[in-house]
Amino acid sequence: MHVLERAQRGDATALHALIERAAPPVRRWARGRLPRQFRSDANTEDVVQDAVLGVVKNVRRMQILTVGGVQAYLRTSVVNRIRDVIRGSLRRGLAVEAGDTLRDPAPSPLERAISAQRHDRFVAALQQLKPSDRQVIVWRLELGYSVEEIAPRLGKSKAATGMTVTRAVRRLAKELALEDE
Repeated sequence: MHVLERAQRGDATALHALIERAAPPVRRWARGRLPRQFRSDANTEDVVQDAVLGVVKNVRRMQILTVGGVQAYLRTSVVNRIRDVIRGSLRRGLAVEAGDTLRDPAPSPLERAISAQRHDRFVAALQQLKPSDRQVIVWRLELGYSVEEIAPRLGKSKAATGMTVTRAVRRLAKELALEDE
């Protein structure tokens, strides 16, 4: 009686011998068949091991007559398992190594809280100023106008406008209590 027939009848020793004969050539054949970018999900040995387990589970139903037939069955199983691994990886997306420099460009919750607090403090200090000082500060600090652009709006010379802006910013700093800092 052949090893395959004994394995199909439930002889564990025969099944072990059958796997020992059929698996090594398939392992050699399978080496390098799984593309490198998909190896994070499974390596070639895992794929071959899955195919061998398939033989162990299905040996009683197999219509194969030779060890070569078992090898062909294993090769087909390996190819199918490689396709499954690739499909699964493509569904989930390929694994990418996240480097140490990966950083979210959005501000952190702490940075947002500090920024909101500073903004509230700035608006409260701005409300304490005279309307003319407020207007000059909004033009200069918020809108980024230059002294040359503010001068015609105030109807003053460039030098006088520069002094007006400087004084308004000083008053704002005093309201913010920034003079000592």
